[in-house]
Amino acid sequence: MKIEQIYTGCLAHAAYYLENNGEAAIFDPLREVQPYIDRAKKDNAKIKYVFETHFHADFVSGHLDLKKKTGAQIVFGPTAKPGYDALTAEDGQIFNVGNYKVKVIHTPGHTMESTTYLLIDENGKEHGIITGDTLFIGDVGRPDLAQHVIADLTEEKLAGHLYDSLRNKIMPLSDDLIVYPNHGAGSACGKMMSKETTDTLGHQKETNYALRPDMTKEEFIKELLTGLTAPPSYFPQNVLMNIKGYDSLDTVMDRAKTPLSVEAFEAAANETGALMLDTRDSKDFAQGFVPNSINIGLDGSFAQWVGEMIPDVKQEILLITYPNKQEEAITRLSRVGYDNTIGYLEGGFDSWKKSNKDFETVGRIDAKEFEAAFNSEKPLVIDVRKKSEFDSEHVIGALNVPLNEINRHLAQFPKDKPFVLHCAGGYRSMVAASILKQRGWNDFVDVEGGFDEMKKTSIEKSEYVCPTTML
Repeated sequence: MKIEQIYTGCLAHAAYYLENNGEAAIFDPLREVQPYIDRAKKDNAKIKYVFETHFHADFVSGHLDLKKKTGAQIVFGPTAKPGYDALTAEDGQIFNVGNYKVKVIHTPGHTMESTTYLLIDENGKEHGIITGDTLFIGDVGRPDLAQHVIADLTEEKLAGHLYDSLRNKIMPLSDDLIVYPNHGAGSACGKMMSKETTDTLGHQKETNYALRPDMTKEEFIKELLTGLTAPPSYFPQNVLMNIKGYDSLDTVMDRAKTPLSVEAFEAAANETGALMLDTRDSKDFAQGFVPNSINIGLDGSFAQWVGEMIPDVKQEILLITYPNKQEEAITRLSRVGYDNTIGYLEGGFDSWKKSNKDFETVGRIDAKEFEAAFNSEKPLVIDVRKKSEFDSEHVIGALNVPLNEINRHLAQFPKDKPFVLHCAGGYRSMVAASILKQRGWNDFVDVEGGFDEMKKTSIEKSEYVCPTTML
């Protein structure tokens, strides 16, 4: 069977391309649809269907642009009520793609419209299941997202639905089916997803905690809900965009690709209240940046951190990028619904610096310098890694303020004494540093290379002990 996974690492997202006999289908596409169109053109195939497994929370799907550009029919599973022209399929309904068949299996739980698509080849053999966020490799979808949009749902009710879907719809299927999920490790849509992005259903029945045959519904609900952190604030906003519709990416790009001179950029920042987003890497940002700009580097999990740190997808944004990187930044912003980029600094930060405008820097030290300072001065150390990372190992006496919680816990950062900031490798701590600089903190340094480099020193480290002074 000709089925291809198209994986995008920065979002830990998998779309799928299915083709047979000149007809193609795309499952859960990203916002930029040209790669799918090009893929079908390579096979001289027409995209007949765009199948959506559910209304996504972590990204804005490209189904509307695909329909507009190719005439493909959008298909959702049972109970979906999109605000645009789309087919809401019935449970068990079969769609033909060439000589292949795609069977709809309604699997509510992650969301109520969540649907798994069973792929059947030209000989009638069942090949695999495209599971969306119903079943991951090593995990299942979190059930605490849809209630932010649909008020009468609770995470407990959704978890119960998911238990029933897995037991009654998924687990009875053949062990040799290939599981094709919507996400891999790094996605916020699950707790413990594997780095593997496909597997057999039989192996998942043996290894996936959520598919234990002796697990009761009550045990499943408790285990699934334990340890869930709050979802990013942009999730429900993306769900609504996927339900109601959104601007074409072409429209977003035309609006955003506006080069601004230093003077025009500065005026726009002052007059509009737009957020200045610098997408350069942490090293270059530390050496100089436009005052009040925020650093979220394109070289990391850019879209996810934008979604974590900028609460409103409607926020107007002014970009500062490396030369010729503005289109990539605009595209990656749009993947998670941030469609209101209003322009970018022409020439990047170099043009700002050459115009003799004031700029700021972030002090950085390497791990050896931190070791010397720590042994002699015992500075306050603030670790912005995730709690699970901190729990595993940390510098003795360090405080843990996870990056995604920083805006709620600014009081933990002193203004009357210096402190040292770090994360695992330097990406997240520079995001934190830029936010602190914007808010008026200046007496701190960042550890270049973060905890990964600090582990190579003799600094005493300990396993987690919950300090009563924390958060």
